[in-house]
Amino acid sequence: MNLDQLEAFVHVAELSSFTRAAAILDRPQPALSRLVRQLEVDLRQNLLRRNGRGVVLTEAGKVLLEHSKGILRQVDAAQHALKNLQGTLDGDFKIGLAPSVARFATVSLVRSFHAQFPQAKITVSEGLSSYLGEWLAMGRIDAAILYDTGETPLVDKRPLFSEEMFLISRAGADVPSAIPLKALPRYPLIIPGRQHTIRTLVEMCAAERGIQLQIALEIDAVPPILDLIDEGYGHAVLPLNAILADPRQRRFRCTRIAEPGILGRMAIGTSNQHPLSRLATRAVAMLESEIIPLYEARQKHIDAYLG
Repeated sequence: MNLDQLEAFVHVAELSSFTRAAAILDRPQPALSRLVRQLEVDLRQNLLRRNGRGVVLTEAGKVLLEHSKGILRQVDAAQHALKNLQGTLDGDFKIGLAPSVARFATVSLVRSFHAQFPQAKITVSEGLSSYLGEWLAMGRIDAAILYDTGETPLVDKRPLFSEEMFLISRAGADVPSAIPLKALPRYPLIIPGRQHTIRTLVEMCAAERGIQLQIALEIDAVPPILDLIDEGYGHAVLPLNAILADPRQRRFRCTRIAEPGILGRMAIGTSNQHPLSRLATRAVAMLESEIIPLYEARQKHIDAYLG
């Protein structure tokens, strides 16, 4: 198994086609076929299954694809690290952001990155915190700003700030300005699926106090949750960043949850299995210094919304 084989396999697998991979890599298709076939022979596994429309991954191929992308990325990082010893920082920094952070921070973080590292490239991926932790562990991203719901294997986390969760209802709903957590079961909830960190946070807080929530609907994306709230199908527990990003700029009834409140603790995470390049180390430091002022500025909008 060598890097040429892995590169050919990754491109073919992600593009589902030898023809498209050959065009991207600017290599003859027969050469790519030989590389992938030799990889299958070396590993004694069928990695791809050919069909009339291209290729699909076998179970073995799916496993190898995730590892191969991490291997190629680490090789690329090593090459850039050696180049960086000569002075200029270049390369590709990959950052993952939880959706609530991506909504208010992406543009400013990209702007700051390009100002500080003009010869480097930044790639921003938005994903659920559970996925971001997996991507870090596999080496697909260098760092992530994600919800911290406890220990995540293979990931080191440092706390950044906390997001307060509110009960979100349609405008004009007969709901108090504040409720104790024990009153939450009175309100039918439109809530994300179990892989979503907000669901985990809400259920953990409720379970610690023996509270049984009333789940009306499970909807994974925030925009349709807001649509359903607006039409009176139920309530949701969300950070106010979620409704501030509403493209329709609707007003909602926001109720503070107390005794105790529900806080989503945000952290910056890095893999403890994949060493950071010099660029990534500097970029992570930049993120930590930039994100707090951005969050504090966002809080002023939240206070104005509540006021």
